[in-house]
Amino acid sequence: MSEHLTIENVRQRIAACDPQVGAVLQVLPERDGNPQTGPLAGRPVLVKDNICTRAGATTCGSRMLEKFTSPYAATVIEKLESAGAVIVGKTNMDEFAMGSSTEHSALQETRNPWDLDCVPGGSSGGAAAAIAARLADYALGSDTGGSIRQPAAFCGVCGLKPTYGRVSRYGLVAFASSLDQIGPLARDARGLAELLSVIAGKDERDSTSVDEPVPDYVAEMERSLTPLRVGLPREYFGEGLNDEVRASVEAAVEQFKKLGAEVREIDLPHTQYVIACYYLICTAEASSNLARFDGVRYGHRTSQPENYMDVYFKSRAEGFGAEVKRRIMLGTYALSSGYYDQYYAKALKVRTLIRRDFENAFNDCDLILSPTTPSPAFKRGDKSASPLEMYLGDIYTTAANLAGIPALSIPCGFTQAKLPIGLQMMGPLFSEGRLLNAAHHYQQVTNYHEQKPPVCAE
Repeated sequence: MSEHLTIENVRQRIAACDPQVGAVLQVLPERDGNPQTGPLAGRPVLVKDNICTRAGATTCGSRMLEKFTSPYAATVIEKLESAGAVIVGKTNMDEFAMGSSTEHSALQETRNPWDLDCVPGGSSGGAAAAIAARLADYALGSDTGGSIRQPAAFCGVCGLKPTYGRVSRYGLVAFASSLDQIGPLARDARGLAELLSVIAGKDERDSTSVDEPVPDYVAEMERSLTPLRVGLPREYFGEGLNDEVRASVEAAVEQFKKLGAEVREIDLPHTQYVIACYYLICTAEASSNLARFDGVRYGHRTSQPENYMDVYFKSRAEGFGAEVKRRIMLGTYALSSGYYDQYYAKALKVRTLIRRDFENAFNDCDLILSPTTPSPAFKRGDKSASPLEMYLGDIYTTAANLAGIPALSIPCGFTQAKLPIGLQMMGPLFSEGRLLNAAHHYQQVTNYHEQKPPVCAE
């Protein structure tokens, strides 16, 4: 990464450029108390607005939490501040992280810095757009089915979903608890490694975090690339893949061959069931998690209820947007009496098969390369009328969440229309160091990650 932006740079750039992009929901007030030393001393960081901070509101991009102030900070925020980082602002997102375009934010619109008529992806679209527009060097997002990697691909930046349990979820507002992971976004693999080295590790406040030693990811990144066995899943290069995306990913594969990697085709036979499995599980968990927003304890409460039940019904009707309501209804149906075994229980069994597909694949390869998305960023409004078409855009990213494995996306090319294309890498459990190493070596011989969008160009 070139010279880092200072806190003053970031505040100035947000004020000057963000009115065009709409990536940042709020700039947090300056505060004293950050240590002057540490691996991230003085580094400004933007944070997706479903990660709790003591300063400012934590809105989840929703009217339901528009005025909610958290009484505590997430573990990742505490770790960043202990390492000297400064949390400068909160970024826009699809409401409660439910979406693939950031068009479902109830609070503002976010545009893709490469083409303001296009979406930045989602649900961490604000974080990805901010990194692309050089509003910051570092950001945190959350990834439930590709919500870090897909916007990273659309915006031409780097994003990492860690192994499930690698990073504490304490202080992350839950969407689907068995799938959610907090992860970093940055301009290059080094930035991802610097952030992950700080936020990774066991947290006693999160029973899903894993007591696994945290390596020095920056040092891991610098190790030799080879020997490296790369797997290409046949199922990820079939029908529905955009020609320009295919060409860029295939060119990246050839570059890995030049770097000395051994490339082979592999099978992930249950790929055809991934989207159905994912949307059954995530909506069921969302239905359960969002039941707490009842208009009584915290969050939006309707102003003139007729009775207690009216408080519940009207508060949720007014506070939640259309996509959140859609997913709550889908999940409630999947969990209902008479349908639980038919849908949700069956999805859990398929999830096990998907996990085994990856376990078998990693017997033959060290990491898997694929497109991050089947197409580049699409125009705003193009898929709003077709939720299913929007969901199918997650075909390459959701499997990693179902299997719990780490995955990242890095830029690997551009379309003729100058829209970024993302390359996805997936690895076995706790192989983040290997993924970052491969991404770093690729970025040493390419410059896609160095390209700047026309918006806010320096």
